[in-house]
Amino acid sequence: MTSFDLTGKIALITGASRGIGLAIARTYAAAGAKVVISSRKQAALDAAAAQIREAGGAALPIAAHTGSEEAVANLVEQAAQTYGGIDILVNNAATNPHFGPILTAEDSHWDKILDVNVKGYFRVAKACAASMKARGGGKIINVASIAGKAPQPGMGIYCVSKAAVLMLTEVLAAELAADNIQVNAIAPGFIKTQFSSALWQNPGVYAAITAVIPQKRMAEPDELTGIALYLASSASSFTTGATFTVDGGQMVGSAVGL
Repeated sequence: MTSFDLTGKIALITGASRGIGLAIARTYAAAGAKVVISSRKQAALDAAAAQIREAGGAALPIAAHTGSEEAVANLVEQAAQTYGGIDILVNNAATNPHFGPILTAEDSHWDKILDVNVKGYFRVAKACAASMKARGGGKIINVASIAGKAPQPGMGIYCVSKAAVLMLTEVLAAELAADNIQVNAIAPGFIKTQFSSALWQNPGVYAAITAVIPQKRMAEPDELTGIALYLASSASSFTTGATFTVDGGQMVGSAVGL
């Protein structure tokens, strides 16, 4: 299984203090990578880093808001100073301050969601690309959503932002292929995280959601780590510009009325 060994690799994961980001960071650390974990709050990051270290991994927690170009530059610089560079980037930080019909949204909602969910991914990818090129290649994994592939009720702007992430993935994949940098996306369905807690903590909403998922449940964050490890490893050396849907069959199930 040496194709999945990340020993000697440096991985930066945003939105990594909990949920999907933390699950991916733990998996990468277990596979041998040194992980740089980032989110907005240092205290939460410190607790996450402690978890990784207790399991025998190496973790560097750095607070940064991906909506700030200066904060992103500082994040990547600190990571490079500590570990020497970056080989793997997982863009996972996201926000969604608006829920409801899209025509009820304000400009401020659009600005915040697109700035973090799309431009934030771009900022971090741009900041990491030079290091990857200098190290002979790299991996960029963008966490998108099935919301970028089909409209989800009450999540209009979020859907638009995740659709943009899918196209950003393809553009970066095409432009960075010659530098041996593979860029791919993961499109999760409904995952049981704090980010989605408003959905699964409401019994009626949870029942409606699981009714349209053929597996009749939401996923746990650890169920995304297998595909994330594949995309970060040498096993995916000829995989780029692709989107991998992990949704319990929701997209195909709804197509046939299951």
